[in-house]
Amino acid sequence: MIEVKGKTGQIQFDGQYVTIIRKGFLARSIVGKGEKRLHISQIASVQWKPAGAVVNGFIQFGIPGGVERRSKFGSQTQDAIKDENSVVFTKQQMPAFEELRKALDAAIAQQHAPQQPTAAAPSVADELTKLGQLLQQGILTQAEFEQQKAHLLGGQ
Repeated sequence: MIEVKGKTGQIQFDGQYVTIIRKGFLARSIVGKGEKRLHISQIASVQWKPAGAVVNGFIQFGIPGGVERRSKFGSQTQDAIKDENSVVFTKQQMPAFEELRKALDAAIAQQHAPQQPTAAAPSVADELTKLGQLLQQGILTQAEFEQQKAHLLGGQ
């Protein structure tokens, strides 16, 4: 479990879910107090703005169907403060948020990686055909063929 605390909230990530938690007066007055939980499959993008010497940074989650708009120059962080899918952090908090970002990137990549197809188990008919070929080639005796055939058919 990764847990980071920022200036406008905290984020918990357990490998499957991102939970944005806001508490206190500041949260209530700007975005709303409470929790927002997103499954990793719901996150379409992660916007990152590093903190500088005099400006705060933020991490923002884009979700399908969400309304994202481009901020005017110089107002990105101010807009992120008001966004329910963002958490603003200071320069001192940034290393912890960078670790969170790496973990999220890896989990999102894993979520979108093509799944390897599992090899289907050979059918009984396929196995019997192979046994028949081995018998014809003289690799199996008739007794060995009958034994393997009985095993495949469940008779042993």
